[in-house]
Amino acid sequence: MQAAEPTYPPLRFLEDKWDADYASTLDEPELLRYRSNLLGSDLRLTNFGGGNTSSKLTQRDPLSGQPVKVLWVKGSGGDLGSIQRKGFATLYLDKVLSLRNSYRGVELEDEIVAMYPMAAFEANPVAASIDTPLHGFLPFDHVDHLHPDWGIALAAAANGEERMQEFNAEFGHCLVWVPWQRPGFELAMMLARAVEANPGCDGIVLGGHGLFTWGETQRACYRNTLTIIDQLGQFLDRFAQRTGAAIFGGPVRESLSHRSALATAILPILRGQLGQTQRAIASFSDAPDVLHFVNSCNAKALAHLGTSCPDHFIRTKIRPMFIDWSGSAANTGSAPGSDASGSDLESIKTAIAVALDTYRAEYATYYQQHALPDSPAMRDPSPTVVLVPGVGMFTFGKNKTESRITGEFYINAIHVMQGASALGHGAATVNTGDPVPQAGPAAPASAFTVHSNYVALPPSEAFRIEYWALEEAKIRRQPPEKEFSRKVLMIVGGGSGIGREAARLAAERGAHLVLADRDLRAAESVAAELKSILPAEWCVAVALDIADRATIAKALETAINRFGGIDILLNTAAIFPTSPDGVISDAQWATTLAVNVTANYLLADEAAKLLRQQALSAAIVLTSSANAVVPKRGTEAYDVSKAALSHLVRELAVGLAPLVRVNGISPATVVKGSTMFPRDRVRASLAKYSIPFDPSMSDEELRTLLARFYAQRTLTHQPIDPVDCAEAMLYLASDRARCTAGHLIPVDGGLPEAFLR
Repeated sequence: MQAAEPTYPPLRFLEDKWDADYASTLDEPELLRYRSNLLGSDLRLTNFGGGNTSSKLTQRDPLSGQPVKVLWVKGSGGDLGSIQRKGFATLYLDKVLSLRNSYRGVELEDEIVAMYPMAAFEANPVAASIDTPLHGFLPFDHVDHLHPDWGIALAAAANGEERMQEFNAEFGHCLVWVPWQRPGFELAMMLARAVEANPGCDGIVLGGHGLFTWGETQRACYRNTLTIIDQLGQFLDRFAQRTGAAIFGGPVRESLSHRSALATAILPILRGQLGQTQRAIASFSDAPDVLHFVNSCNAKALAHLGTSCPDHFIRTKIRPMFIDWSGSAANTGSAPGSDASGSDLESIKTAIAVALDTYRAEYATYYQQHALPDSPAMRDPSPTVVLVPGVGMFTFGKNKTESRITGEFYINAIHVMQGASALGHGAATVNTGDPVPQAGPAAPASAFTVHSNYVALPPSEAFRIEYWALEEAKIRRQPPEKEFSRKVLMIVGGGSGIGREAARLAAERGAHLVLADRDLRAAESVAAELKSILPAEWCVAVALDIADRATIAKALETAINRFGGIDILLNTAAIFPTSPDGVISDAQWATTLAVNVTANYLLADEAAKLLRQQALSAAIVLTSSANAVVPKRGTEAYDVSKAALSHLVRELAVGLAPLVRVNGISPATVVKGSTMFPRDRVRASLAKYSIPFDPSMSDEELRTLLARFYAQRTLTHQPIDPVDCAEAMLYLASDRARCTAGHLIPVDGGLPEAFLR
């Protein structure tokens, strides 16, 4: 008979998602996976990639055949929300515990990490995280180590230990305080001693870091974790309610009503300025919590202190960059289109330049002050988080996912600062930093800085984490970046043919994509196909008519708002005029030149405005045709338009140099997948060349017949495939062609009539 579940206190903020029926079908490793996924599904409990879970399970030793205790713990770099069974490291628990005999002190604690593979159970190759001993030395079967905002707020408060005791008394807990210590073997020893000295404790608050909780079963561990975190939320909420609008010292600015337009204008400037050393993909947030913080009195001081939790810090760097600007609309919330909008942008641009110089200089000083002879070389000194009062928060990362997650982490950091500040409300005395409960063997009280009851991580400790050899090793374990990583490609005509193939190849090579097409559904369909290659948030489909400057500008605006700008522009869109009697009307002639020539100029002209704002090297590749140099009867409008486009490539290459390289390709007839070859045109061409065909053939079968016929007129006898053209376009767009501009690559199978003259 199954034992009845204990009665747990009601939850006010969190949700108990445990499904007992589903859980009953799982073995212990799967229960650990299930517990981890539930915890990782709520960002209030822990961030993406943050936190750790473990279980100590009895399993049969394949060597001795005897039952042994095995420590299952989240592998290095894993994410709780998505981890699967294979993502856990497994180690003989007795071997982990025996590492105490090899431990030679905190100065040499990193050498223990190299011993973890020797303790692997069943030769499991998953790298054990640096948190492994923290879980191993806690004498509980199931352990959660999380970074909930409420928990870190308590851990980062100058009166955190005092408030923790108040929490314990109110909610009947026995949480224990452990001062700041970088995760590792020394902290594991400290946790073990804290539990031994406090029998019956039910959790540990790590000063400036996070929370440990546990339970006798998977279910009990999960529910205990939820209960403590929810009750911490209740505890902090009361302080927040008492503080009210006075939090962060109260507001000193209003949010600008035209902040969305300003953000669009700021993004390419920021992306370009930060990308001078290393390109990044951008995200923007004007969430209420963000605006509440950036518009406040204490925002600048708190931002400069940086974050406290190591998981936050790794993403957000030593501190965000705060843009201290003033303008006519800074305190008024002027309406969009007002005169203040332009002056605001100029004020912010000036402030960005000053702030970035200061930030990079401070970062270099930070590195120089704390680097050791064996420290890794200084990394990019640019910020990953930029705060603009009145506007919001801009975040940057090597890809869209990273930039979004960096923003999520800093919003968590805002919540932590807010909670820590609130915990100072009503205190008998204000703790200004001497002593602080976070101080301990790793860092004295003098190393910590306090502002508004919030305690930041000391720069010396931040450096020890950012430039930790173990973090460096984690970075090096990541797969190498691909050819188009960190770059944004806008592909016009991306809904079919060459554009579709270019999108697929670019996606495989790490690009972020803006698929623009007059047929929005076709572009969306290609975007859906690419989900098997790259995350959905790395690709966006937009409607664009290249003959309409306004739609071009709108599509570029979408690229800015999604990614921060573009780096490469490809255009495959064109028209081929036809008529039943073969006679091209004046209107068709005009439309052909408008779409195939003028529209390419409009496209490049609008893109150039953005590219100049970014001031990063860029590439444009346009699609001409072998017809540009091979005259034919009946195709005059198309041929002339492509001849003009070929020269436009050269003109643009001169006009946009040296910032933008402009090149083109000159394909022979591409039949496969082309919207310029509808069924009627293909059948007419087959009849024209006396090529027999079955009227019941599919469109692609008919196109294949025609493509084979055209191929026989070339030197290679190879039909021109859209992927052949896409490969040439991506070569010209890549750094492999960095010294090529104003050039057109023939992709015609070797067509003697099109040889250069």
